[in-house]
Amino acid sequence: MSDLQPDTEPQSAGGKLVNVVLDEASIARSTPEVEHDRAVAIYDLIEDNRFQPVGHPAINYVLTLSVVEKRLVFQIRTEDEQEVVTHVLSLSPLRKIVKDYDLICESYYEAIRHASPSQIEAIDMGRRGVHNEGSAVLMERLEGKVEVDMQTARRLFTLVYALHWKG
Repeated sequence: MSDLQPDTEPQSAGGKLVNVVLDEASIARSTPEVEHDRAVAIYDLIEDNRFQPVGHPAINYVLTLSVVEKRLVFQIRTEDEQEVVTHVLSLSPLRKIVKDYDLICESYYEAIRHASPSQIEAIDMGRRGVHNEGSAVLMERLEGKVEVDMQTARRLFTLVYALHWKG
């Protein structure tokens, strides 16, 4: 058995996002740091992800994320724009985590400008911890709806955070 087999098997066994669209009506202008994080998250998400709506085939999908009436909307289509499913999730379970993440991100971006490397590292560890917590909650909210791995959930949480500015 080759060492590559286990790494390639999950990708072939699951669906994949090939495009992610953030609804323009759901996004307000934000800081350059948040804009950068959003762009990187979308790029990384498309490059490497596991995303498969439960009960649907392991194919390529397009995800449109939006916030409508304080709810997170996952609109999922096939690569050729066929509607698959739309999931509407309450933002309530994520609200406190997003607020905490926002505060720690502000501290982190300020620290980058003025703090010592050890202070930046300590704040970044806290930031990653809150980010992981938000990702885990997002995975729980998607359970039974969409199968994602932790890396995909982390990148999706970054996008949910980006949407919070207006939502």
